[in-house]
Amino acid sequence: MFKDTKAFSGFSVNDIAQAKGFYEQTLGLKVSEDSGMGILVLHITTGTEILIYPKGADHQPAAFTILNFPVDDIDEAVDELNRRGVHFEHYNNSDLPQDEKGIFRGLSRDGSPDIAWFKDPAGNILSVLKEE
Repeated sequence: MFKDTKAFSGFSVNDIAQAKGFYEQTLGLKVSEDSGMGILVLHITTGTEILIYPKGADHQPAAFTILNFPVDDIDEAVDELNRRGVHFEHYNNSDLPQDEKGIFRGLSRDGSPDIAWFKDPAGNILSVLKEE
C-alpha cells in the first residue's frame, strides 16, 4: 500500500525562530520556512525532508533520539559542535559508558556505533554517530 509513497517525519519545538537558528547556523543544515503553516523544513542530503512544527507551551521534548547524523570522524564532529556551543549529554548508564567527551565507544566495545547525544534548544535528543 505504501511502497511508493514518500514518507516523511516531523517533530515539535517550542520556538520556531530558535530552532531555525540552531538547525541552520549551528548544525549547518539547509532549512526552509513554510510561512503559511508556520513550520520549518529540514532538507537532508538524501532528499528527505523533515518537518519542524511549533507546539508552544504544550511542547514536550522527545525522550528518544529523533535525528542521527552519521559522521566520518566522531571526535572531530563532537569537538566542532562543542566549539559551536553544543553541550553533549552524559548519561549515567553502565550499559552505555561514555568518555569525557560524552562519546559511547561502541565500535571498540561490541561493534555498535560510536555515538554522542546532544539536544536542540527545545530539548529534543539528537546524535552524531560513527559506524564501521
